[in-house]
Amino acid sequence: MSHHRTQVSADWPYSVMTPVSHNWESTAVRWLRELLPTRYSGYSTLTRHPVLLARHTQLQIEHEIRAVRVAMQTCRAELPPLGVSDPTIECTIRMYAAELEQLNRLARGVRLVKDALLTSGDGARRRARV
Repeated sequence: MSHHRTQVSADWPYSVMTPVSHNWESTAVRWLRELLPTRYSGYSTLTRHPVLLARHTQLQIEHEIRAVRVAMQTCRAELPPLGVSDPTIECTIRMYAAELEQLNRLARGVRLVKDALLTSGDGARRRARV
């Protein structure tokens, strides 16, 4: 499979072919499914409709971002009573900050893919049938 590497945006997922590529949606669907918990792969509504899959993936990532923010903001108050040392707390905060950065990057990529699905011919036809 030939990947067209015309740059859409710096946030465009590397493993997703650009929308000008033939059958690019299949790479988008594969990437979006990888971002979701595996239990969602059994829902045919999501797997048959890329726009719905993108929407759900966007919501999932947004919830993960909120969870990581809460975890990071509450570390200093909630971890000492659990016996976690200060150096470990600081390490945990850095871990959450790195995860937050990665999740924000993924969220931007999901938005770009969702927008491309909405504007592509196949995505527009699927959206009209839903």
